[in-house]
Amino acid sequence: MADAIVSIVVEQLADIIRKQIQEEVNLVRGVKKEIHYLSSELKAIRNVLDDAERRGYKEKTIQHWLNKLEDTSYDIADVLDEWNYAILKLQIEGPKPKVCRLIPSSCLCFEKVTFRRDIAKKIKGLKKRMDMIVEEKARYDFIIAQPVEPRKSDRVKTTSLVDVSEIQGRAADKDALVNNLILEGAGQEERGSYVVSIVGTGGIGKTTLAQLVYNDDEVTNLFRKRIWVCVSDVSDEVKIVKGIIEQVTVSAPNLNELESLLKNLADSVSGQKFLLVLDDVWEEYCTKWEPLKNSLQCGDPGSKILVTTRSERVARMMGSAENEMHHLGQLSDKDCWTLMRRIAFSDKREEECEKFEDIGRKIANKCKGLPLAAKVLGSLLRFKDGVQEWENVLDSEIWQLEQVEVELFPHLFLSYNELSPAMKRCFSYCAVFPKDFRMDVEKLIKMWMAQGYLSSGGNADDLELTGKEYFDNLKARSLFQDFEESYGTNSCKMHDIVHDFAQFLRKNKRHTNMEDVDGIDGARTKELSQVCDPLLVSQIKVNRSLITLDILPLSHLLKSLGVRVLECAELPTEIEILTHLRYLDLNRGRWWPTQDFPQTMFKLYNLETLYLSDLELREVPKEIGNLIRLRHLDLSKNSMEELPETIYNLHHLRTLNLASCHNLEKLPEGIEGLVNLKHFINEDTYRLNQFPRGLEQLTSLRTLNKFGSGRGWSKFGYLNKLDKLSGDIRLNIRIDDAEDVIESQKAELRNKRHIQNLDIIFHDELRDTEEDESIRDDVMEALQPPLNLSSLKIVEYHGIKFPGWITSSLNHLTNLEFHWCCFCWTLPPLGKLPCLEKLHVRRMERLHFLGREFLGITSSSDDINASLQPVVIGFPKLKELSISWCSEWKEWEDITAEEEGSATVSIMPCLKKLFIRSCYRLTVLPHRLLRKASSLQYLEISRSPLLYNRYEDTEGSDWKSLTHIPRVEKSEYYL
Repeated sequence: MADAIVSIVVEQLADIIRKQIQEEVNLVRGVKKEIHYLSSELKAIRNVLDDAERRGYKEKTIQHWLNKLEDTSYDIADVLDEWNYAILKLQIEGPKPKVCRLIPSSCLCFEKVTFRRDIAKKIKGLKKRMDMIVEEKARYDFIIAQPVEPRKSDRVKTTSLVDVSEIQGRAADKDALVNNLILEGAGQEERGSYVVSIVGTGGIGKTTLAQLVYNDDEVTNLFRKRIWVCVSDVSDEVKIVKGIIEQVTVSAPNLNELESLLKNLADSVSGQKFLLVLDDVWEEYCTKWEPLKNSLQCGDPGSKILVTTRSERVARMMGSAENEMHHLGQLSDKDCWTLMRRIAFSDKREEECEKFEDIGRKIANKCKGLPLAAKVLGSLLRFKDGVQEWENVLDSEIWQLEQVEVELFPHLFLSYNELSPAMKRCFSYCAVFPKDFRMDVEKLIKMWMAQGYLSSGGNADDLELTGKEYFDNLKARSLFQDFEESYGTNSCKMHDIVHDFAQFLRKNKRHTNMEDVDGIDGARTKELSQVCDPLLVSQIKVNRSLITLDILPLSHLLKSLGVRVLECAELPTEIEILTHLRYLDLNRGRWWPTQDFPQTMFKLYNLETLYLSDLELREVPKEIGNLIRLRHLDLSKNSMEELPETIYNLHHLRTLNLASCHNLEKLPEGIEGLVNLKHFINEDTYRLNQFPRGLEQLTSLRTLNKFGSGRGWSKFGYLNKLDKLSGDIRLNIRIDDAEDVIESQKAELRNKRHIQNLDIIFHDELRDTEEDESIRDDVMEALQPPLNLSSLKIVEYHGIKFPGWITSSLNHLTNLEFHWCCFCWTLPPLGKLPCLEKLHVRRMERLHFLGREFLGITSSSDDINASLQPVVIGFPKLKELSISWCSEWKEWEDITAEEEGSATVSIMPCLKKLFIRSCYRLTVLPHRLLRKASSLQYLEISRSPLLYNRYEDTEGSDWKSLTHIPRVEKSEYYL
């Protein structure tokens, strides 16, 4: 991995040289030649590293040379970091106006001179070490790599086929396991639950098979409760038992003693038939199994425990009899090729694939029957467009490596060697997390940024995009899996074999985890600090992430620090020695109040990412303005009412997260100081509707979740120049007088073409006069959104009709909702919207009649009979329609008999679900229309008494009219 750190250092040196030319860093003099020398030699070395690392797998002397190069490169990076830190420190703490100066200027000069001498001495020492490395390099006759232009295809082929939905060659295994689980075993009445095991080597697909079985319909219907626990890296029985209880009861027990938890578990499973999956069990856990197993015996007879393990011995120790062990065999070469082929040819035409068939089968034979190997190789070959490139994979000498310690590593090495140096570093960095750890993708990218792994060609604005590109590339190569999205957060995991490989790349050096997942008590913290003795902690230069604060004095080179799950009495004042720190995560650390933040924390001038979420902060320290390199600041879920003015000193800030700060009422003046702000996250800030003047100058802003306009709030005109706004935005609009029309026009929403989802919530203070009605209409017309809008919600609009732009210009709209539009008496012809998939109408209390115009039907019977082509298409893509709380709605006009029978008329052809709720006066449904909606699968009628009586099973006058719908649910109450 030397190529990764060397590339990073070359960029750092280039930056220092550029600043020297611009006379920004004359802080250190007399080392200009040394800096140019280091840069030149590292560039030369970088050109031979491909050959050096290839030979280093076999030749120990070259591997030793690579290790020295890597160590020296790290030391160069650290010295350059010190240099930049000193520049920042002088900017912040340097000479003040004479009136305010508390420290004599002579002291500052002495400090500067001392620093110059120390840095110069270190650089000259590093130059001597580099001399020796260059001299030794000459002995090995390395081959100079030819420059290769990056292929554009590597950028665009990304993520869609990373998780293969179809599992190859495991149908029989799945059926056998399902049968084993659903059939009652002999003697089960006496022994409660019993244990079924899946046994197989790493990468063979045990977890995937267990997931298939776990989600099987028969299994889901049989077991009232299903619980999944990954045991691989969990040595704490308390944590395992807590996890099981939480999944059974849907609440976390407030207990920490194992004995109490086991009793709680026994009570929780009593009377329930459950399936418990214990994934990736190792022998170390088996000694702790009996107490848990005894508690699980309280479940109903027929309860099952499914274990996945690499060891038949473990399966026996867990209690599986021979006939309860499922030995998962290797895939056939044919199945491996089928799986590889599906991925490798995913974006190629069939005729393009024929030339790769023979060589592809030969490569598949090297998978040794392992699905993960087939998946990784398929992802690798997806980037290869020529037969020669496939042959290079087949003939690679990596297949003959003897030092590879894990049988799957050759396949991973092939994919790994294709990565750029920076991407190699990003991948191997993931070894700092525990196995089976769910990684937050956004935070992971910020950690890569903190380590300096991301390069943007000098454009700092592109770092996040570069990180996303790197992640997508690694994802496309099947190096990540198990992707989830929850509450807007994307996360993923690493397969345990891939994680082993990442750790192998770090040469098995000891590291400490970034976070120990769910929490660590004080005793555990002490234990960790004892385990991490000074010798091991000195390796922080390589891993640069730690878990316990007790070793801070030994980790001055740390760049990333996450302590959000540790129960620490306080944040130590020694934190200021972490001068290289770029990333600090203190989320959910409620053990220290805000006044106990040590002032030294705000001397971490290199910080770029700071998480202070969910700390119950009532005040943000004004010293936060000292952290002038901050790019990402998360203050979400705190209790402060205002922010300090010093926050506008953070001119490099790209992201400011204030989500769920429910008490926050206003922002200080001077917001225009955040000149680089791109993401202002302010969702669920209920009291924050007033933005200061200057917002209109933040023309780089892309995220603004919520904005309030009107009397006492902000001015809509502030949005005029913010044409880069994207994603979701909620507009709270207070209508008071004609001035609001002018402000709405100034916003020019139609020019903000990157907005996808728009909520408009009105706060109407007008009267019901003709003049005021005109103001409402004009405001609504002025709010025309961009043409490519995907979702629109309108709430509490008091006008009598909706604007024409809804149906005339929103051709990409897929979701539309009207809530509490109590004065509108009709709906526009929404059937004309070509892409609309969901329509929800709620609380339109003046709606009496829903006519044919709602469907967008304009043709006559003559038109229908005169043409053989469809001339009428109403709601061509609509899948879900919900109308509720329309208390005055009496009639829904049906289509004609001619329209129902005509092949030239298409009405709601994709409709699958229809909900009618709390529509008290509606007497009948449009029967012909419902028959015409041929895809309708589900109809719900609730709290609509006239409809309920009309369609009551066997007794209602029209109940047979709905029998063509597969599922109809009716209730006098809510369903």
